[in-house]
Amino acid sequence: MSYSDFLTSLFSITPSTTIHHLIYFLEPRVPFTAKKRIVEPLLNHAFSIPLAEGEFDTLENRRISLVVADLGITLSLTLKSQRLILTQKESEATIRGGWREFLCLAMREEDPDTLFFQRRLIIEGDTELGLTLKNLLDGCEEILAQKRLREIGVWLERLSAKRRTQLKN
Repeated sequence: MSYSDFLTSLFSITPSTTIHHLIYFLEPRVPFTAKKRIVEPLLNHAFSIPLAEGEFDTLENRRISLVVADLGITLSLTLKSQRLILTQKESEATIRGGWREFLCLAMREEDPDTLFFQRRLIIEGDTELGLTLKNLLDGCEEILAQKRLREIGVWLERLSAKRRTQLKN
């Protein structure tokens, strides 16, 4: 896609376009280096305590992907020197689901096992590695269930509800 095509498509976004559509549109167009600069500091800051305590050491030099299917986002991660690193290498395991399911997991609104047993979150590939990550995230509940995350969830849910109302009309 040329720069002029990108600008044309960007400016064709209408007021009824939701954040969901904007993310889905922009995500594949964001260069990998820009994603690294945004995602890595956020993850390493959010998980700084468990990373420093070595809780993620089992992921050292392993690769796992988190796929937020309804937003078209894939984050493939590895751990190197106690830092989460975004990678383009093929992952050994994938956890796939919608943004609501990941948010429920992060905010502890639903039991993680329930999300997996109901197949709302799915582990593919190396199941043991996927379960290891799920258990690590489950053990970091106090970090993930911060007030800001809850506010983001409420905001995303409002946007989603507004979009559903627009589609009905």
